[in-house]
Amino acid sequence: MPLGPRRPLLSAALVVLATVVSTLVAGIPGLPRAVAAGATTLTLTAPPQYAGRDAVVTVGLTDGPTDGEGPVAGADVVLERWDGVAWQPAGTVTTDDTGAATLALTVSRSPARNQLRASYAGDMEHEPATATFTLPLRALPTTTSLTGPTSVVDERSIVLRITWVTTTGEPVAGTVRLQRYLDGAWRTVTRRTTNASGIADIDFAPRNDGRYRAVSTGLPWAAGSVSRLHVVDNLPPGVPVRLPAGAPRPRIALPVQPRATAPGAAAVISRIPDRVWRSMVGRSWHRGCPVGRSGLRLLRINYWDYQGYRRRGEVVAAVAVVGQMAGALRDMYAARLPIRSMYRVDRFGWSRRLNGADDYRSMAAGNTSAFNCRWVVGRPGVRSPHTWGRSLDVNTWENPYRSSHGWVPNAWWPWRAHARVAWRSRTHRVVRIMAGRGLRWTYGRSDSQHFDAVPRGGRLVVVPGCEDVVCH
Repeated sequence: MPLGPRRPLLSAALVVLATVVSTLVAGIPGLPRAVAAGATTLTLTAPPQYAGRDAVVTVGLTDGPTDGEGPVAGADVVLERWDGVAWQPAGTVTTDDTGAATLALTVSRSPARNQLRASYAGDMEHEPATATFTLPLRALPTTTSLTGPTSVVDERSIVLRITWVTTTGEPVAGTVRLQRYLDGAWRTVTRRTTNASGIADIDFAPRNDGRYRAVSTGLPWAAGSVSRLHVVDNLPPGVPVRLPAGAPRPRIALPVQPRATAPGAAAVISRIPDRVWRSMVGRSWHRGCPVGRSGLRLLRINYWDYQGYRRRGEVVAAVAVVGQMAGALRDMYAARLPIRSMYRVDRFGWSRRLNGADDYRSMAAGNTSAFNCRWVVGRPGVRSPHTWGRSLDVNTWENPYRSSHGWVPNAWWPWRAHARVAWRSRTHRVVRIMAGRGLRWTYGRSDSQHFDAVPRGGRLVVVPGCEDVVCH
């Protein structure tokens, strides 16, 4: 029997069956729906807001017809919020005729906890849709303050307090830095973390005058800020020297020596290190000197300077007497009798005029020194007692030497004394301290800076040509 006439009936049946199946499938959760209007778009927006304040989240739901987007009204949209571990319900909103809905949520200080997820289940006409969004966090303005003492005695500590709060008074816990202005730039001294009250205390001992500021590092919810300038004056622990009105200053200016760190005089005697010896050779020592490296020692010792600060100085002296010099300088330290500076004399370079290190410059700087293989100042060819490392010159600017060509380094001080730094008689405290350690004030007022050490059980070295004259 021919089959041709039945084909229209079969086609109609297949269309009906396909419609039924499509309807059934559309009702099964999790399977895609047939959507005639196009894809559904879910959007979340919110303006930036400060932490702890409510942000209004606007939900937008639209479909995508061929002739332009259209709102999806009456749709339920579920919002969830991340709590750091899992997604938690945040609320359900229903879109209005414009496809929009709003929900107020409190903004967290943590950006991670401001993450939102929205979902729309879809219906017969609209596809399901999801969206994620992070509530924009606006940093609160803050103020950082630095408070504390404006002065400190050297080697003592002070406590500076950094306080970090928002402009509304909320404390901020976070990283802050204490900075000091040095050599034309701000340099970090230390870092701290403010506590729950927004406070960090810094206990430190500044060794110099300084200008300081506190800098807070911004957080997502709190902006960084910089404190106002805080000045701290470093005060000397000792009594500064007061010189007479009109007293001339040394002609050579030296950089201040390092501040002392160890307590007391902290005298250390050692062999001559390679670094020091390399500096001495060709300056304070040269071929033909009667004392070699093995016969010399380096003395490092603390002293009080003219400003009242503790400094670390050094001299080179003979093995036989370096202990006596250390004892005398230690006694001066204990009595707080100041020394202007104490650099090795090789610092001043070679002097052809003296055939050794430049003692003229050392004296013009007021420097205290000992060993120097050279000629007597003003007497070329005659070896100075300093050549043997047994003589010590102290505070040379205020205690001049009468040379063959006049007073050196100045003619103002020979006629004046000072209770702490300039001596003109054997009763002066410095002269008595030196004598107590076996250092003779050999030439008296003619060379008041000069002391010769006489070893215990030994004798004074008498330099040929210096039996009856002053030999500096």
